Amino acid sequence: MGEAQAVAQIDDPMQSLFVKELIKQWRAQDMHGAWEGKSDEVLLEPYIITKAQRKEMPIIGDPDPETLWRLELFYNAVGLAIERATGNMVTPMMKMHHEGFGRLILSAGRLIVYNKQLRDVHRFGFVDMAKLAEEGEKFVAMGVEMIKQYPDVANYG
Repeated sequence: MGEAQAVAQIDDPMQSLFVKELIKQWRAQDMHGAWEGKSDEVLLEPYIITKAQRKEMPIIGDPDPETLWRLELFYNAVGLAIERATGNMVTPMMKMHHEGFGRLILSAGRLIVYNKQLRDVHRFGFVDMAKLAEEGEKFVAMGVEMIKQYPDVANYG
């Protein structure tokens, strides 16, 4: 957990290894060059939901396809960052109900390196870029720690 606590001290969230991986995920989705001129900050703006914006959102709602796609890219970036840190291939699996709840797991070999019950997915976002980086880095640190703790299970298969 020491790694996750160090994340909060990142001066520039855009320099976070997790955020860099998330940006790579977004750039890889741009098949036609529509985002070529956009800055990395602009690409990640959909992840930022201010307290005022969150307050306007309904408590219960169905996530739109774009929100589900952003969620998927976020956890793909977590998995790839864990993979880069450990050398173990990490596979995401997400099962979502159309009403915005479900489960996400990241696995390496036979090991579940990260497990998250998802709720209120239509409200998925972070108050600012620093919180986005902090949460992503925290999830990566948790996954890396799990692989370090159970390397034989992670390397199985």
